Amino acid sequence: MSEDGSSREPMLEIYLFEATQLMEQLEEISIECEKNKKIGTEAINEIFRIMHTIKSSSAMMMFNNISVLAHSMEDLFYFIRENKEASIDFENLFDLVLSGIDFIKGEVSKIENDGEADGLSEALVLKSSGLLQNMKQATGSVIKSDVVQAEEDTKYYISSYESSNKDLKQQKFVARIFFEDGCEMENVRAYAVIHNLKDNVWEMYHIPEDVIESDHSTEVIRKSGFLIGFATDMSREKVEEQLNSIIFLRELELLEVQEYPQELKALGGKVKKEIILEEPIGQVEKNKDDNDHIAKIPKQQSIISVNISKLDTLLDLVGEIVISEAMVTKNPDLQGLQLDNFKKASRQLRKLTNELQDIVMSIRMIPVSMTFHKMNRIVRDMSKKLNKEIELEIIGEDTEVDKNIIDHISDPLMHLVRNSLDHGIEGKDERMTTGKSEIGKITLEAKNAGGDVFIIVSDDGRGLDKKRIYEKARIKGLVTKAEDELTDKEIFSNILLPGFSTNENVTEYSGRGVGMDVVKKNIDSIGGAISIESKTGKGSKISIKIPLTLAIIDGLEIAVGRSKYTIPITSIRESFKPKENDVIADAEGNEMIMIRGRAYTIYRLHKIFNIDTKVTSSTEGIMVMVEDNTRAACLFVDSLIGEQQVVVKALPTYIKKTKGIAGCTILGDGNISLILDVSGILDR
Repeated sequence: MSEDGSSREPMLEIYLFEATQLMEQLEEISIECEKNKKIGTEAINEIFRIMHTIKSSSAMMMFNNISVLAHSMEDLFYFIRENKEASIDFENLFDLVLSGIDFIKGEVSKIENDGEADGLSEALVLKSSGLLQNMKQATGSVIKSDVVQAEEDTKYYISSYESSNKDLKQQKFVARIFFEDGCEMENVRAYAVIHNLKDNVWEMYHIPEDVIESDHSTEVIRKSGFLIGFATDMSREKVEEQLNSIIFLRELELLEVQEYPQELKALGGKVKKEIILEEPIGQVEKNKDDNDHIAKIPKQQSIISVNISKLDTLLDLVGEIVISEAMVTKNPDLQGLQLDNFKKASRQLRKLTNELQDIVMSIRMIPVSMTFHKMNRIVRDMSKKLNKEIELEIIGEDTEVDKNIIDHISDPLMHLVRNSLDHGIEGKDERMTTGKSEIGKITLEAKNAGGDVFIIVSDDGRGLDKKRIYEKARIKGLVTKAEDELTDKEIFSNILLPGFSTNENVTEYSGRGVGMDVVKKNIDSIGGAISIESKTGKGSKISIKIPLTLAIIDGLEIAVGRSKYTIPITSIRESFKPKENDVIADAEGNEMIMIRGRAYTIYRLHKIFNIDTKVTSSTEGIMVMVEDNTRAACLFVDSLIGEQQVVVKALPTYIKKTKGIAGCTILGDGNISLILDVSGILDR
């Protein structure tokens, strides 16, 4: 199988995509309902619909553990939907739902990695059943049915399968099922048997009647087996095949009968009639107790799902077209020729190429909302664990970023939010003594700024301790200047260095340094920058600047000797020709230049990359001032060639080890230009 999963069965591919989307959606609804301690009709219907879809599609794909779990949760929300006055234990209910979501996500992950969906959902099914029983007892009612109740007291299951096959002959079967000794949770396994049969039968009786609800049912099944009677139009062979596929089956007795045995008939006086109809998703629905509410009918959307690998290929092709177009229009053979018609045609080609590039970029753009909303779950779980009340505010969730970049920022964001929760925001008592609100606040914000996106994580916690960070950095030899010579940002940026993250930081200054080097590494890998601001007692703000896309960037072409390099425009502050006495050198020969009262280090690219060039005098070359995060310096180059859009190509692994090179691009004349990594050069 290919890495992108393109050789999977199309049905399985759709199932995995749908299950992932539905679980994200369900998690968001659940956290919102739990937070508001309220579950509206629309939310109930949406949760019910999601559970129903997962149940049906999982059963179709033969993932019975997922299907049975979804079925038990569907029963739970069916009760809530039909009993508006039901007493709901929100904490336990949504603990269960979120545990179910985690279980299903785990199983989907196994399937995606070519594993078996073999997780055990029995404990969650039992928990769901127990919760349903408690709610029934607390409400003092039984489930209301949408269908008028009939006089007779037999338990029927009517499915969509049956309703379309009324004219077929119905055959009655009686089966007794024994499970293997020691398999545990026999009642849940019996529940799974009922669940798997119900779509193919007209009527069904079983002993024990209350399979899940009663604690004694497990003992009865162990001792006497699970007795089940049902009518179906399936052949005996089909029935036998379906029942023999039961996991942990020890023994199966199956009989075709004219009438059910007396013990099953005797159920007549004990069990009410219940109709279960398969509902088409999106159908307009009215509840007896809620006549004014009509579930919304989903509008037909002209949207299709496309495998991300196809979009990657499309982007590569557009990149090649951009390079080819530059090769044609800037061909050296055309130098000095007067070609008016050619220039007119090439301008039209450039216009179309740019439009094509823009549309492909826009296809790949996705909002940061999904990544942001995932943080709701982290805040919810950790708040409970740490016994803190914390509110998460999300701003600018519609801001769009390239799909590849979203994949890279998810982990750093998670880490920053966890840090704010664990170390940034104080406990309730500490907040009260400092006059703050008992409820802490974390804000996630995204906004566009030119060709970049800013993602900001801020909290109203205790902030960073500048003095302790400086002392720690000085002891570790990370700073040599005096504290008053450094800006706050420069001092705080020390916590991003690998040598700074040690366990004792947790007690020294709230543990903000732990693992921050990993965050910086991830952000650096996509050409981003990270900066930190903080006020003691007021909170901290961490800003991440990332490019909109990684594939095609605006760059400034420069020449050094016979080599050409590209500097990303986002890293350039200014360029200028230095005067004769501007450059100064210290005793060790390190060159610096004074600009507007501040000294900047000079990096001569011909020395860094060992290039032969005749331009060595500072007055002959050009200075390009570049910046990375809080640092700035001047690069000394021979000349500037001009601004150009370039397609970023990855370098082979043995070249990647060179600090200061981020990738390469092909120029219009066919030559290769290396793209400079400003952060890497300043680290040298």
